[in-house]
Amino acid sequence: MIDVELLKKICEVPGAPGFEKRIRNFVVETIEPLVDEIRVDNMGSIIALKKGASEKKVLVAAHLDEISFIVTHIDEDGFIRIHPLGGFDPKTLTAQRVIVHGRKDLMGVMGSKPIHIMKPEERSKAPQLQDYFVDVGLPKEEVCKLVAVGDPITRERELIEVGNCVNSKSIDNRVSVFILVEALRELKDQQLPYDLYAAFTVQEEVGLRGAMSVAHQVNPDFGLALDTTIAFDVPGAQPHEMVTRLGKGCAIKIMDGSVISDGRMVEFLKDQATKNNIQWQAEILPAGGTDTAALQRYGKNGAISGAISVPTRHIHSVIEMANKEDIRSAIDLLKAAVLNLDKWNWEH
Repeated sequence: MIDVELLKKICEVPGAPGFEKRIRNFVVETIEPLVDEIRVDNMGSIIALKKGASEKKVLVAAHLDEISFIVTHIDEDGFIRIHPLGGFDPKTLTAQRVIVHGRKDLMGVMGSKPIHIMKPEERSKAPQLQDYFVDVGLPKEEVCKLVAVGDPITRERELIEVGNCVNSKSIDNRVSVFILVEALRELKDQQLPYDLYAAFTVQEEVGLRGAMSVAHQVNPDFGLALDTTIAFDVPGAQPHEMVTRLGKGCAIKIMDGSVISDGRMVEFLKDQATKNNIQWQAEILPAGGTDTAALQRYGKNGAISGAISVPTRHIHSVIEMANKEDIRSAIDLLKAAVLNLDKWNWEH
C-alpha cells in the first residue's frame, strides 16, 4: 500500500525550521533520478522540475520543517532553556526526549517541577512552556563545549505501525514530503500536460516563509499544497469539531485560517477523486495556516490554488497518527490532479 520504511526515514530525520539541511539532503538524493532539474534556493527550499507538454506551471509544495525548539540559555547547572519554533501545546512536552543539535547531537529530556513538590494550585494549573527545560545529564562546562545559544532542538520518537496507522513525531509534515516523493516516483515515466514544480519548502511552521519565496520564483498558474489536518475523531468530540476522520480518505481543503481555496480547484479535486474512485472528505479548518496561502498569493499573477490534506490525530505532538489508506489516497489524488489539469474548464 505505502512504503512505510521510506516514510519512517523521512519522519525521523531532524529538520527544525531554519535548520532543514539534513532532511533537505535526504530528499535531494531521493528525488534526483525522478526529475529533469533540481535546485535549492537561497532560503533552502528544494525546487524540482518535471517537464510537461505545455509551459503552464503547476507548483506542488510540501514543507520540510518540523515543530522544534531553539536554545536560548544555558544555566549554571547545565540546564538548557528553550524557545519554540512552531506551535506547541505545552502539556504534550512532559516526559519527552529531545535531541540537541550542537557540535554533536546530544540526547536530552524535557524536565519540569515534580508533582510531589507542587503546591495544590500548581497541580491543577495547565503547564506553560516556560516551565520546561532540557536536561542533557552534563555539568555546565561540558554542555557549553557542545551546545551554544541558537542551536536547534528536535523531538526524539521513532515511527511505528499501530493498527492500520503510522504513528510518529513529525507526521506533520513529513507524511506530505513522502506523498510528493512517491508521486514523483510513480509519475516518472508519464507525460504530464504542464510543467510540474515539486517544492519541498522550509520554515512553514514559523510563517509559510519558504513557500512565499518559491511561489514568487516559480509564478505558477496552479498551486497545490500538501499538509496534514486535524482529525479530532476521538472520545468526547462533537461531530462539528472533528474536521476530518481517520480512514475516510484524504481531505480536500475548502479553507483554513490562512486561505480560502479557489472554488475551481476544490471542484476539480472532487471531480478527480470521484472519477478515479478515490475516497475523500471535505476539510474546513477553523484556525492554522498552510503553504496553500503562499502558493495562492505570492506568484506575480496569483495562482488557482487548493490543497490535499492528510487527516492526523494527536497533531503537534510526538504521537501523531495517520491512516495508511488515507496516505495512499492522497498520493493517488495528487497524481490524478497533475495528469488531468488540462482537461478541466478553468474559466471563471
